[in-house]
Amino acid sequence: MAIISASILAADLTNLKGEVERVRPHIDEIHLDVMDGHFVPNLTFGYPMCEALRTFTDMPIDAHLMVTNPDELVEGFVQKGANRITIHQETCYHLHRSVERIKSLGAQAFVALNPATSLSTLDEILPYVDGVLVMTVNPGFSGQKFIATMNDKIERLARIRSDKGYNFKIAVDGGVGNENALMLVSLGVDILVMGFGVFRNPNLPQLRERLK
Repeated sequence: MAIISASILAADLTNLKGEVERVRPHIDEIHLDVMDGHFVPNLTFGYPMCEALRTFTDMPIDAHLMVTNPDELVEGFVQKGANRITIHQETCYHLHRSVERIKSLGAQAFVALNPATSLSTLDEILPYVDGVLVMTVNPGFSGQKFIATMNDKIERLARIRSDKGYNFKIAVDGGVGNENALMLVSLGVDILVMGFGVFRNPNLPQLRERLK
């Protein structure tokens, strides 16, 4: 069954604990969007948010580092409770080294690709990653429209995984909701990152049942 990863960027942050508890029966993990206002045009969360989440939930936390200097932040987020670190191909000069360091700290290592970044840039790293996050919007803000041409990118990635016998997970992030979640799973997606699709979705319980 596909995993639903709840992006708290779309939650009511004045009631974070209540928001997470409200959707808890219908999600599998927390997605923490870490933005630096430089790599992406928004400024969001740091170590304190990860630490705060750990005070009231034992759910897996994915720290998605949309930052210019991910290598400097990896260890801190693992120490604060992140189970997975997602880094961007576009910001890592030595991607293999970064992936191996994340794994050495005991966390899963995912690599993210922006919409305009080719899958071919991952050819040499795919044997080493735990997962690939395909950005289906330009990163920075919740509530954006899904970029339809990313469907082909997801299909090609799933085909590479099958042809090469790799076992990495495929995640998608951006514009995912009731209207396209099942279609994305049919293309080979394992993890659906949803913000509005979780916290502002009155039909979340029904979607969860359909995914089952």
